[in-house]
Amino acid sequence: MSSPETTSAAPRSGLVVLALFLVYVVWGSTYLGIHLALESGLPPLSVISGTRFVIAGGVLYGLLRWRGVAAPTRAQWPTLAVMGLCLLFFGNGMVVLAERDVSSGLAAVAVASVPLWMALFSAFRGEKVTRGEWLGIAIGFAGVLWLNAGSSLTATPLGLVLLLIAPLGWAAGSIWSRGRDLPSPFMTAAGQMLCGGVILVAVGLLRGERLHGLPNLQGVLSVGYLTVFGSIIAFTAYVWLLHNVRPVLASSYAYVNPVIAVALGVWIAQERFSVSDLGAMAVILAGVVVITLARLRRA
Repeated sequence: MSSPETTSAAPRSGLVVLALFLVYVVWGSTYLGIHLALESGLPPLSVISGTRFVIAGGVLYGLLRWRGVAAPTRAQWPTLAVMGLCLLFFGNGMVVLAERDVSSGLAAVAVASVPLWMALFSAFRGEKVTRGEWLGIAIGFAGVLWLNAGSSLTATPLGLVLLLIAPLGWAAGSIWSRGRDLPSPFMTAAGQMLCGGVILVAVGLLRGERLHGLPNLQGVLSVGYLTVFGSIIAFTAYVWLLHNVRPVLASSYAYVNPVIAVALGVWIAQERFSVSDLGAMAVILAGVVVITLARLRRA
């Protein structure tokens, strides 16, 4: 989603801190939430990912319509469907599938490469890329290569492939959507979640995913947390930040979420990371920081 203009009135610092906390910690914790939901035996695409977005998108859509926000037009729905396919089916669904074999922390580290892919796709579209941004891309992709070739991901080839597809899908959908005819930001989020959720549920059912009995309490709480906090509250906080602070600050979640995810994975799920894993994460995040600073200087 493109970054809208910030408002002229400065927001209260307390609200900014709260919104950043939600985006940093809640989004960073969703990787652990996925891990716990998978651990409880819930189907990955149809329930953990798909049902989450159908419910979240439906609730957000209903609230927005109740408040008088215009619904997407007939011409806008196909665009929202493509965004749902790229960002949610590929971007989120592949992460959920990967976490069957890969730790939640490593999944978050791989997804941290999204800004690198977005910068590269922007260059392919003919947008001007500064030398600082190219430096950040080079540093970040060195970390991606390190992660894919020298970390514990090499022990799970399928997980490696899925975690390459996920950031590619998210970045491609984000760049493709720029300049498209879209509804308001919150309605775009709602429509995107509805479309992406339906695609995820359909594909999950087609691949034979079924619920075998009632889910346990851990599974229900995990999906509930992903739906309410990950998809509604944190996303709302992110959109609010885009409207009220500099885009660079709003997008800083990209290099905070992996750190939160790794810390929670070690603390709660007893995940273990090698020196190579942590080194690759540090290089990827360094590339993202360099790109962010280069864009800030250009702005």
